Amino acid sequence: MTIATNHPLLLRAGRRVGHAGPVDVLLRDGRVAALGPDLRDAAGPRVEVVELDGRHVLPGLWDAHVHLTQWALARQRLDVSRAASAAEAVALVRARLDTAPPAPGAPLVGFGFRDGLWPDDPTTALLDAAVGEVPVVLVSGDLHCAWLSTAGLRMLGVGAHDGGLLREGDWMPLQGAVDHVPDDVADAAVHDAALAAAARGVVGVVDLEIADNLDVWRRRTAARPGVLRVRAGVWEEHLDRVVRDDLHTGDRVAGLVEQGPLKVITDGSLNTRTAYCHDPYPGTSDRGVLSVPPERLVPLMTYARSHGLRCAVHAIGDAANALALDAFAASGAAGSVEHAQLLDDDDVQRFAELGVVASVQPEHAMDDRDVADHHWAGRTRRAFPLAALHAAGVTLTLGSDAPVAPLDPWVAVDAAVWRSRDGRDAWHQEQRLDLLTALAASVDGRPLGLQVGDPADLVLLDDDPVARGGAAGALRDMPVAGTLVAGGWTYLTL
Repeated sequence: MTIATNHPLLLRAGRRVGHAGPVDVLLRDGRVAALGPDLRDAAGPRVEVVELDGRHVLPGLWDAHVHLTQWALARQRLDVSRAASAAEAVALVRARLDTAPPAPGAPLVGFGFRDGLWPDDPTTALLDAAVGEVPVVLVSGDLHCAWLSTAGLRMLGVGAHDGGLLREGDWMPLQGAVDHVPDDVADAAVHDAALAAAARGVVGVVDLEIADNLDVWRRRTAARPGVLRVRAGVWEEHLDRVVRDDLHTGDRVAGLVEQGPLKVITDGSLNTRTAYCHDPYPGTSDRGVLSVPPERLVPLMTYARSHGLRCAVHAIGDAANALALDAFAASGAAGSVEHAQLLDDDDVQRFAELGVVASVQPEHAMDDRDVADHHWAGRTRRAFPLAALHAAGVTLTLGSDAPVAPLDPWVAVDAAVWRSRDGRDAWHQEQRLDLLTALAASVDGRPLGLQVGDPADLVLLDDDPVARGGAAGALRDMPVAGTLVAGGWTYLTL
């Protein structure tokens, strides 16, 4: 769908969260031009009118952490997320090979396994016995490891590997090779994924894809109009190019795309047991992986700050989070900690004191609650501490880390509010957010009741989110009637 912004639009008789009575919303030149009970006379004769009939209107939703190309590709891959063992994952792979095998020489790529509680080991030998010479690459749900057949290892130029799992530094440099498809194929998949996101009320994403995002998004914007606003993150290996172009965080790159933050991954993940922690994982002396130590992180963040870039620092374990906060303090950089899954009590307050945003993914708590109970036993009162962060005055932004969780802010909001999924009891319900706080963390800092002068990025809902949010799980399928970006429709069912 092409965004059009060349005519004013009057949304008639909608409702706003926290406001009584109907409201008209006048959009002009890509902005909210007026709010009031009846704006038909003020709108002028050439305005397009859409009757909302009491539907709720909110600022459009943002996902503050996605890997958009990986999400687009994962939507087309074999889903092995429901496997409760290595044997079950192999059975899913075998079933796909029997019904829809890849072309000769092409790999079968699956996504989503979580082996943290599996009763059996994911070995190369186990895969080989089922797939033979077919290259198979199964990417974990947290993106931090992969399970490969011998042919899959060979395809990626890896020799014999003990055990079959490639983790962290052994895997991350290879991930791009698995994700590499022709540009036109990737771009079409991303466009489809963006349309699907718009259908859930999404107007913008922070894209932290591991790529030269400046080049990627300039290419995509030149080829077709955008559906979403995009803040394109930059990685260290591409940082000098952004600096040469004198792009600061927030600067327009092209179309709906602007320069995003510098992204740095400082530790691993919980499911892969590589999140960097103060205490070792049970039964081991292993505290996880510190990928970027302070002596490298602080100068990098200082350099980014000096060139007008915010920093988005991946930290999951409590030790990694402490070091990330130290680096923000030492460098003077502004930005966010991405994930912030396990925190010391004192570090919660440090987030607020330093003005560091906690960019969190509430659905991860639902995916990882059992893994956390096992591998972070005795520490989970400090895990995914959303309410504690909010109470301390920390700015929260919600996201998905798609493809780790679905690119759907209603899933994230429901997880934040209820700390539950599939009818289970709430996990550490003391860390639940109230609904309005969760919604406010999903709209890019816009007031929920709308504001004149704000971008005309809106979502129209067929139900009252406050009323619907009173039941666990009900927000996950919130009915969306329409989405506007810069005053143009990107999704519409009215």
